[in-house]
Amino acid sequence: MAGTDSAQPRDLLRFATAGSVDDGKSTLVGRLLYDTKSVLADQIEAVERASIDKGLATPDLSLLVDGLRAEREQGITIDVAYRYFGTATREFVLADTPGHVQYTRNTVTGASTAELAVLLVDARNGVVPQTRRHAAVLSLLRVPRLVLAINKIDLIDYDEAKIADIEREFTELARSLGFGDEAVQVIPLSALVGDNVAERGERTPWYEGPTLLEHLEAVPVEGPDAEAPFRLPVQYVIRPRNGAEARSADASLGDLHDYRGYAGQVASGTVRPGDEVVVLPEGHRTTVSEVRTADGPLAAAGAGLSVTVLLADDIDAPRGAMIAAAADPPEITTELDATLCWLAEKPLTPGARLLLKHGTRTTQVIVGALAARLDTEAVSYTDAPDQLEINDIGRVSLRVADPLPVDAYARVRTTGGFVLIDPPTGNTLAAGLVGDPLAAVPGTRPQG
Repeated sequence: MAGTDSAQPRDLLRFATAGSVDDGKSTLVGRLLYDTKSVLADQIEAVERASIDKGLATPDLSLLVDGLRAEREQGITIDVAYRYFGTATREFVLADTPGHVQYTRNTVTGASTAELAVLLVDARNGVVPQTRRHAAVLSLLRVPRLVLAINKIDLIDYDEAKIADIEREFTELARSLGFGDEAVQVIPLSALVGDNVAERGERTPWYEGPTLLEHLEAVPVEGPDAEAPFRLPVQYVIRPRNGAEARSADASLGDLHDYRGYAGQVASGTVRPGDEVVVLPEGHRTTVSEVRTADGPLAAAGAGLSVTVLLADDIDAPRGAMIAAAADPPEITTELDATLCWLAEKPLTPGARLLLKHGTRTTQVIVGALAARLDTEAVSYTDAPDQLEINDIGRVSLRVADPLPVDAYARVRTTGGFVLIDPPTGNTLAAGLVGDPLAAVPGTRPQG
């Protein structure tokens, strides 16, 4: 049967870790890599030597992932690190994010493309303010599924009653943020000794759920915006050489058609030859004559695939344009109501003139009124603030210089998201979500 399993195609799960500093994220990631045999023998030997030097009786698996010198010196993770590993049934891309409050922006970055998030808590501390903050961010970003990993259960002597209390508190929090019970899995584990990570722990006979790895392998993967309407931000216009010029360079190129192709990554939905589309923001309608990659024509292309689209009519669609389903296009607007995760040390105030990058288009933007700020601990909006400070989440109005085709983030994550950029430095200042993704969550609407 092993040969049969290895012949099956494996799908991909993108997931992120989040949690407070010292909750054991790096040890958990190291444990996953170690137990799935995703690290080299010399790396294990280096960790074992370093652990002995530190006087530890067992290997410190967090050293497998805390690669930066500053991280090792401080014992923390300060950047988003992407790890790639696989099992017999699935490939994984893991965004390992830091835990300090000041690095919440990294959690936003790591979770923005995740289909699942593993949120850690220390079993000794339970749900803490950073847990609530991260859960609110994950809800805001519409991460479809959560795992609450109650870590370090060996340090509370595998106390079932205490773990049940943590589960009840978090389940109530997750429901208040709009997560359905089917979207949340609670797993008590010990990353240090390996209980319920890849192997079932003998000291938790009362726990009947899956191990973390079993859950990651079996959880449904819906893909990035696969069911959403078709969207393709044009990244590059391809015009192959033809005629006498091409034949003089390479005789084989003389057979090329004189065509114009629009290359980019399908942001959402699916495109097929014959589909009616609209080129935005100008609004010209036409049909798709061909969808191809470097390997040749395709019958269909879905979200996440990089393709070249050929159109039936000679329409100008430069870099920055968007090709979209004609029957269900995005809104064209210069006025945006949006939710910002402010990531910069310098506060945001009304009237700021910045750059906004949406898809493949960058345009100037003026910040209007700051409508509200989200209290992540109370999961409710407070009155309109004078400014947004680092790690604040707030609702704002924006006016952009050029019309943009945008979707509400709650409907299409990819084309409903944008970033704000500091013009002089080019630094990213904020992650933006079109609309109010938490509006449907009871108790989070702005007051007044």
